[in-house]
Amino acid sequence: MDAAAHDASPVLIVGAGPTGLAAAMSLARAHIPVRLIDKALQPNPYSRAIGIQARTLELFEQHRLIEPFLELGHRARIANLFSNGMRLARLDFDPLHTRYPYLLFLDQSVTERLLTEHLATLGVTVERGVELMMFAQGSASIQVTLRRADGHTETLRPSYVIAADGAHSTIRHRLGLSFAGKTFEQTFLLADVHAETDWPEDEFHIFASGEGLVALFPMGHGRHRLIADHPLEPTTVPEPATPGGLGEPPLNRVSPPSLSECNALIARRVRERVDVSELAWSSYFHLNSRMVERLRVGRIFLAGDAAHVHSPAGAQGMNTGIQEAFNLGWKLARVLKGAAPDRLLDTYHHERHPIERDVLRQTGFITHMAEADHGPLKLLRERVMPVLAALGPLRDAARMTISELSVQYRRSPLTLERLLDGGPRAGERAPDALVHVVDGPLGRAPGVGCIFDLHDPAFFSLFLLVPPLPVDGTPLDPAAKHAPSPDPELERLAAEVEKLLPGAVRIWRVTDTSGEGAPSLSESYGRTRPSFYLVRPDGYISARGRTGSDLHGLLRHCEAWFAVGGVIPEQAAL
Repeated sequence: MDAAAHDASPVLIVGAGPTGLAAAMSLARAHIPVRLIDKALQPNPYSRAIGIQARTLELFEQHRLIEPFLELGHRARIANLFSNGMRLARLDFDPLHTRYPYLLFLDQSVTERLLTEHLATLGVTVERGVELMMFAQGSASIQVTLRRADGHTETLRPSYVIAADGAHSTIRHRLGLSFAGKTFEQTFLLADVHAETDWPEDEFHIFASGEGLVALFPMGHGRHRLIADHPLEPTTVPEPATPGGLGEPPLNRVSPPSLSECNALIARRVRERVDVSELAWSSYFHLNSRMVERLRVGRIFLAGDAAHVHSPAGAQGMNTGIQEAFNLGWKLARVLKGAAPDRLLDTYHHERHPIERDVLRQTGFITHMAEADHGPLKLLRERVMPVLAALGPLRDAARMTISELSVQYRRSPLTLERLLDGGPRAGERAPDALVHVVDGPLGRAPGVGCIFDLHDPAFFSLFLLVPPLPVDGTPLDPAAKHAPSPDPELERLAAEVEKLLPGAVRIWRVTDTSGEGAPSLSESYGRTRPSFYLVRPDGYISARGRTGSDLHGLLRHCEAWFAVGGVIPEQAAL
């Protein structure tokens, strides 16, 4: 049913960067009316955030917009860390259990264009040159005043407001929220250059030395992103280029870094051949490491740079904002359709705030360690890190953390965890797997498919894992016409879940098969049969279990959090 039947007021999203665009996409896909505004008349042409992590790519795949990113982006599979000319660590992303075992480098301006184009197919366009001037909210409503570039003003009563308006968020300031943290003392240089090197284009490099830090990230066809700390002594000019959301520009207006400056920094700090011949764009900036203390204030939610800013180390910022948007979008949609209690929206802060805090700590520590020219951090970098990097479990943990495949909500009240023989736990990402579809929604005929293809981020997906029907003592062949015998308890569960979540859940009965294109069902989801996995619209597992008492627990869980009128279990209270 269209959301307008429940609440005609749109969700107002302020800021059309990656976070705002992703939030609009999540809501529009669920048929929630949206208005997306940005005070800038044109998108920012400068390439700010450039790294798209594996988990974000998985979510783009589930939203059916992955192909243009793969076509235009540049894949980097290996990270290298050097100190004073010696390689300390080499991290290979190939062992990641994902279809995207790499870091995809792509200009943020291109990412925004692709998201904007996809959003247009969902009926939403960005309203540019529109600024939020003021707002007032009571316990049950919010009123905002918008002003267009021509001076025309408009009063709007949105259902909710998502503040994705960047590091200098007007909404955050007017809410009086503190932005606790610090500004790094160093000034940093940022540049997009054309460079000739002797290393493969699918590797990126970070160089630490007594002179300072240099990082070079390949963008394809000889293009590189250069980041370096820098003693700021350039000439003052009226208006420099600024780095967008990366951090604060220096207090004094200065001329942007020159080609000769970039070459001089590289020559002093990099003991490898790097010949920079062209400079496309450059700027200086200061790094901040700050975050808000809460992500919800009444009907206003903060996301992306409006909620947290930090070092670009590890390429976490843009990805964190996009994943926040997907986390919030389905919850707003569920509440606005009158199908879930308001307390579901409080789980946005409960789930995402700890992740933001961890990202700030990790990126700040990495930056300090990479820059250290003496003391314990330098000792840790040069003596301890090579030993740790040689340990397989620690390399695996580093890969999972950087790729954001390790993001999980196991402590969330939205998780129902029951013991199974292997498989991801409730709160973790739902991995891809090759399955034989016994039957599914919309008259889906039996056949082979992948979990990511079956899951639609506008719905919950309930996967019922059933044993294959033996044929002459052998497992069910993918092309066989026979289906496993229905399990009465699972069938009853399916009927009850559909009754609790009408029009919001798609139920798939799947079993094991063999083939290529994704891991097997047993590899990804364990060997317990029959069993169930309830996947949230944002691709994380809300509940799992087996037949018996676990089925009653699932119904109680859905009633408490995803349906109106349910009584919240004490153990699940926020």
